[in-house]
Amino acid sequence: MAAARDLLLLLLLLPLLPLLLLLLLPVPVVAAVAVPAAGRALPLNVCMDAKHHKTEPGPEGQLYGQCAPWRDNACCTANTSAAAHQDRSPLYNFNWDHCGAMPARCKRHFVQDACLYECSPNLGPWIDQADTSWRKERVRGVPLCREDCEQWWEDCRDAATCKEDWHKGWNWSTGTNLCPRGAACQKFPRVFGTPAALCEKVWSGSYRYTALARGSGRCIQMWFDAAGPNPNAAVAEYYARAAAAAAATPVPPAAAAALLALLAAR
Repeated sequence: MAAARDLLLLLLLLPLLPLLLLLLLPVPVVAAVAVPAAGRALPLNVCMDAKHHKTEPGPEGQLYGQCAPWRDNACCTANTSAAAHQDRSPLYNFNWDHCGAMPARCKRHFVQDACLYECSPNLGPWIDQADTSWRKERVRGVPLCREDCEQWWEDCRDAATCKEDWHKGWNWSTGTNLCPRGAACQKFPRVFGTPAALCEKVWSGSYRYTALARGSGRCIQMWFDAAGPNPNAAVAEYYARAAAAAAATPVPPAAAAALLALLAAR
């Protein structure tokens, strides 16, 4: 009887296989993926509609420094890549040293973060509408690999800041970001208690911390070898196709009931 019941459950759940594959991933990662409307192309190899992004990705042979891994296919120009490395960068007039000099080992992670944001054509599944005057789109919930978040946090232990959300709330009276009145400078571990807190809070939910490792094919790598292929293209395709398949999958009532029972037993 048990074997027959299990076989029946399997037959009921076969139509939901794409959805079940998504359920194997952390819930925040799945929830953040944008589902393309019916008949529309998957959001792959695209650039955001933002302040400095190109309209379409393409080769940029002269990308500067840490942005060089994206040179074969980039949403940034060479000038943007160079500006991403500058203190008080002309891209956004943002001052990394708002609470004293940021250590170089910490700053390199913010430069790499800027390169990923400005240059990557593989963030399409997480592009969302923005509510600001200077860009029409942003990303939300990009699943970063565990090592990227943890090393970022570790290398910034001696850095200081006065805010956990760097997207808003600054004093811009001088043209660059200053700490708001009453906000005290504290070391990063006091502001961001964990690697997950740093990755998820510093840019108001642009990233999600995951337990997924580099090379898993299921998380976006902020760091990768410039001599090899960009591993994030396959990651974006996986999430885009899985989300589209799940959205297009009809859910028969019996299968939905079986799925709920399965989830309840997880």
